[in-house]
Amino acid sequence: MGHASMAVAFVGIFVPLLPTTPFVLLAAVCYSRGSEKFHTWLHEHPRFGPMISSWREHRAIGLRSKIVATLMVAASITWSVMRLESPWNAVALLIGAAVITFLLSRPTAGAHLQGGKVEDR
Repeated sequence: MGHASMAVAFVGIFVPLLPTTPFVLLAAVCYSRGSEKFHTWLHEHPRFGPMISSWREHRAIGLRSKIVATLMVAASITWSVMRLESPWNAVALLIGAAVITFLLSRPTAGAHLQGGKVEDR
């Protein structure tokens, strides 16, 4: 499962509507339970390691990731609403609003650490 999650995450780097971060985090969980070698590799990776640490320690998401994810969700939901019939377009709007609310409610990774807590700028 860890390898499959990393494969999907890799594809997500190049495919605009496929997220990368959730699949990297899923791979980290899978590797933590199945492969110490790949778990260590992922945590020490220069690109993925800080992302995993920020999420694990502070439940924080990087600013660039927040912006890209929010824009992609908004574009996807807009496209879906234009294509779907009622009541499915309302369902798409609710899901999109929930995802965007979650993304924006998380602390921003890389923000100043103050007293052991992440604070948004």
